[in-house]
Amino acid sequence: MSIIHTENLTKTYDSGAVKVHALNDVSIDIAPGEFTAIVGPSGSGKTTLLNIIGGLDTPSSGRIVIDGTDITRLSDGQMIDFRLNNIGFVFQSYNLIPVLTARENVEFIMLMQKWDKKKRETRATEMLQSVGLGDQIDRRPSQLSGGQQQRVAVARALASGPKFVLADEPTANLDSASTSNLLDIMANLNAQLGTTFVFSTHDQRVIDRARRVITLEDGKILSDETR
Repeated sequence: MSIIHTENLTKTYDSGAVKVHALNDVSIDIAPGEFTAIVGPSGSGKTTLLNIIGGLDTPSSGRIVIDGTDITRLSDGQMIDFRLNNIGFVFQSYNLIPVLTARENVEFIMLMQKWDKKKRETRATEMLQSVGLGDQIDRRPSQLSGGQQQRVAVARALASGPKFVLADEPTANLDSASTSNLLDIMANLNAQLGTTFVFSTHDQRVIDRARRVITLEDGKILSDETR
């Protein structure tokens, strides 16, 4: 059974007198445990597709079913709750809260989910250890390198046990060593926890690691290769 099912997704933006088709009849199925990269040139629709799967944007037509729930039928409030409890996000710009420590940043989603204080502290510490930052838990983002900040973001995305993680250009601001380290960590977590990862990327290093590569061009699926 698919954990992510998109059916005939279309997204059209009105740009004055011109309509821009960001997505055009995109249907995909992603199974639990996949390590998938959605790739394509700038403007191909990959970020739009990721945002729609994550409930951050809505399609003009079509539907998205996440683990049996048709999220296109949810109200705004229901979508916020669904996103909080089911989807982990890793963004290009890290999106860490500057005044919080690494552990407090990882705890943040669990705090919103009303986890017990002791339980979320323990879980956040475990997740930071799993990404190699067990000795950095009390540092704030400004005291961490870009690669370390992105590892905190990965720990935060995984801490509450989401159904899958969406990573939008997660290596764009990282050097080669940090990228390799981050991808090793994600691949290991995917293998150990069975967590589904879906990347939007143009980084060949990410593409080389993916077990499935879905290529978009002009909002349409050009190819879908499983290795």
